[in-house]
Amino acid sequence: MMAITSIDIDQDELKTAKQLTGAKSNRETVDLALRTLIAVRRQPAAVERIISRSFEPEQIDAPTITPAGTRRAERL
Repeated sequence: MMAITSIDIDQDELKTAKQLTGAKSNRETVDLALRTLIAVRRQPAAVERIISRSFEPEQIDAPTITPAGTRRAERL
């Protein structure tokens, strides 16, 4: 759902954010900033979910599968 709203934004910060992101418009810059903030704030909970997972022994020793169309990284 979209809402039309009017807010005061520091023009220098908006210009810098727009340049750093390569966004084409102020709207795109603000949308990206909001999505990024939400993702960053959700990261700790996502990490905790990953850490708390438990695996069966057969999952831990499962072979690595390389998706079709990709190359495996060469080992040094």
